[in-house]
Amino acid sequence: MQAMAQATGQSTRSIVIGAGFGGLAAAIRLAAAGHAVTLVEAATSLGGKARAVSSAAGPVDTGPTVLTMRAVFDDLFNLAGERLEDHVTLIPQPILARHWWPDGTTLDLTPDRAANIAAITAFAGAREARAFARFDAMAEKLRLAFDAPVMQAPRPDLRAIARAALGRPAIWPALLPGMTLDRLLRLMFHDPRLRQLFGRYATYVGGRPTHVPAVLAIIWRAEAQGVWAVQGGLHHLAAQLGAVFERLGGQMLLNTAARRIVKQNGRVTGVETATGHLQADHVIFAGDPAALAKGLLGNAASDLLPKAATAPRSLSAHVWAFAATPSKLPLVHHNVFFTADPAREFGPIGKGQPPEAPSLYVCAEDRAGGTPTGTERFEIIVNAPAGLPATPEEITQCHTRTFQTLARFGLTFSPEPGPAALLTPAKLAQLFPGSQGAIYGRSPEGMMATFARPTATTALPGLYLAGGGCHPGAGVPMAALSGKHAAAAILTAPISAWRSHPMAMPGGMSTASATPQVRAAPAPSASSAS
Repeated sequence: MQAMAQATGQSTRSIVIGAGFGGLAAAIRLAAAGHAVTLVEAATSLGGKARAVSSAAGPVDTGPTVLTMRAVFDDLFNLAGERLEDHVTLIPQPILARHWWPDGTTLDLTPDRAANIAAITAFAGAREARAFARFDAMAEKLRLAFDAPVMQAPRPDLRAIARAALGRPAIWPALLPGMTLDRLLRLMFHDPRLRQLFGRYATYVGGRPTHVPAVLAIIWRAEAQGVWAVQGGLHHLAAQLGAVFERLGGQMLLNTAARRIVKQNGRVTGVETATGHLQADHVIFAGDPAALAKGLLGNAASDLLPKAATAPRSLSAHVWAFAATPSKLPLVHHNVFFTADPAREFGPIGKGQPPEAPSLYVCAEDRAGGTPTGTERFEIIVNAPAGLPATPEEITQCHTRTFQTLARFGLTFSPEPGPAALLTPAKLAQLFPGSQGAIYGRSPEGMMATFARPTATTALPGLYLAGGGCHPGAGVPMAALSGKHAAAAILTAPISAWRSHPMAMPGGMSTASATPQVRAAPAPSASSAS
C-alpha cells in the first residue's frame, strides 16, 4: 500500500493519539513504513501509565516496573533498524518475586522450573511440588495454545483456539465453562498459600482470582519466560522508543491536548488539538476506549463501541512512590506481602470499597541489580476498585493499612511517606480521562471477557484503536502488540477509500493548521494512554 501512495506522489498521513506503549508501537511501525506520523500526547512525557515522579533518590516509577515478553520490543527496535540493547540496559531478574506471608514463611520463584520445584518442596512438601509441576506444565501449554490465535492475532480466533485446544488435552480442565482461576488452583493445590500466590496473577490484568477465567494461568508462564528490570525505569524505555520514532522522521507533540476526532463524509479526516487542526488519512486512538464512548473526543466515535467493550471496569490501585531508608528486611526487586485472609481484600473491592486487609506489592526499584545502602526508591501497589473517591479519611486509612501491615512483617521506612507520595484511583481518573481510574481498561472478569475487548479496527473508516484497553489486553507487551495490530490494519487497508481529502471547511471540520510546536498546549485530555 505504501508503494501505491508513493506512486501518486502523496504522503500517507497518520495521527496517533496517546504516547503509551500501544501508541508508541503503532507510531514506530507506521513511520517505518513511510507514513508521515504525528504523535499527539497530552502529558509532558511519554509512556502513558509508565510514569515516574521525582524523589530525593531520583525518578520513581508509579506504573509497571519490569519488562516481560522481551521479544516484542526486540522486534520493534529491529523494525527501525536498531537494537534494543544499544539504547536500553536490561537487567535480568534471577528471582521473579519474593513472597511473604504473615506466618513468617517466604518463597522465592525463579525462571528455573527445577529450582522452583525444589523451593516448593522445601516450602510445602513433595505433594505440593508435584502439584506445581502439573500446574506449570498446564500453564505453559495454555500459553502455547493461546499465543497465535489470541495474542498475536488481530482479534481472538475462536476456531483457531478450538483447534489448538483439541491437540492439548492437558489444558481442557482450564477451559471448562465456569472454571475460574481460583477454582482451578483449588483443584490443583492443597496449600492455601500457593493458591494465593498463583491467584495473584489475576490482578496483573486487573481482575480478582475468583472471577477471572482459568486460562489466565498463562500470565504465570509469561513471567516465568523471563523478567527484566529496565535501568532508569520503564519510563526510560518509553523515552527511547520516542527517540526511535523521531529518528524515523515522526513528529511528536507533547503537552498537546487532543480535543476532537474530526469526521467528514462518513470517515475520519483529522484531529482537533488545543493548538489547531491536523489532517490525516488515519487516526489511531491509543487511550482508554471508554473515553470515546463517553464523548470525550467529540461525537464522531461516541457510538462505535457497545457497553460490553468498556464495562465493567478493571481494578484500580493506590500507589505509593517515594524514597526512604528501609529496615533490614532482605528485599529483592519484586516483593509480595500477602494478607492472611484474601476474602478481606477482594470481598470489599468487589463491592466498590477499599480492601480491609490488602496484599501489598513492594518494588524495591534500586535492588534490580544489587543491594544498595541508604536511601532507596520504592513503589508500593495496593489493589483498589475503580471509581473510589480520594477523601482525606480514605487516604489516612490507606496509609495505615499499608505501613502498619508492612511493619508487622518487619518492613519500615525512614522517613515514612506522607499523602503527597500517594497516587489514588481518583488521580488516575484525572490523568487518564474516561478510565474511572481503572488501570487495565475493561475488566478481565467473566468467561468471555477476552472476546469483549475492542479490536484495532472500528466501524468508522479511518479510525483505529490501540493501548491496554484494547485487544489483546493490559500490560506493557500486550499494549505494544495492540499497536502492532493497529498499524497492520492501516498498512493493509484499501487505498482508494481514503486517498482524497476535502479542503478546509469553516468551523474547523477538516482544516489544516500550521504545525503545532512540541509542548505547546496546556491541560490534560483524553490523549493520555496506557
